[in-house]
Parts: sequence; structure tokens; C-alpha cells
Amino acid sequence: MEEYHPSDEGSFNADDASNTVKECVDNVIGTIDYNVNLVNKWTASIVEMSLTQLVKQAKAYKYIVTCAVMQKSGAGLHAANSCYWDTTTDGSCTVRWENRTMNCVVSVFAVAVA
Repeated sequence: MEEYHPSDEGSFNADDASNTVKECVDNVIGTIDYNVNLVNKWTASIVEMSLTQLVKQAKAYKYIVTCAVMQKSGAGLHAANSCYWDTTTDGSCTVRWENRTMNCVVSVFAVAVA
């Protein structure tokens, strides 16, 4: 039996994942103004659409996607992520997206399936 090596199919490409996420956020929110009543719907849609598009790439990864949407009000937003994993196969990216009324931060974690 042949041993599986995730790197045989290519490693996680953070730039491709970032572009995918940006497209998803643009499709869900676009130029819409911030509306507190729609934030839960937007975040759920962004996470689901991002996951769907990442899985369509048919790479051997398990994905974790988080999303935060915040109204622009002059307040600060600080976030940090840390992972303990195999840096040769696993990866992550964080996308910061904004329009004139809100900020959106999406993080993607890709863990290779062994």
C-alpha cells in the first residue's frame, strides 16, 4: 500500500485561499451598509460559502473558518491566532475586508488530512 503524503497534492496556498474568501465576502456583503439585523446572516453565509469554495479545490485538508463583522465606529479591533501544527503541510490565512460602514475579518485554518 502506498503511503499518503499531503504535499504530493500541493501545499496550502494562502494567496489562493485569501482570494477565495475575498470573493465570498464581496458576494455576500458587497457595498451594503452595516445592518445589525443582518450580521448573523452575513457571517453564516460568508463562512459557509468560503468552506464550500475551499472544499471545491479538492485538496486534502480539513478547514476551519471564522468570521467577524464590526460596524465602523472608530473603535479598535484586535485579534490574534496561534496554532501548533506541522508547518510543512498545514497553513492559515486571515483576510481583512472593509467597505465604508463595516470591517470584516475572516480567518481560514487548513489542517492536512493524513
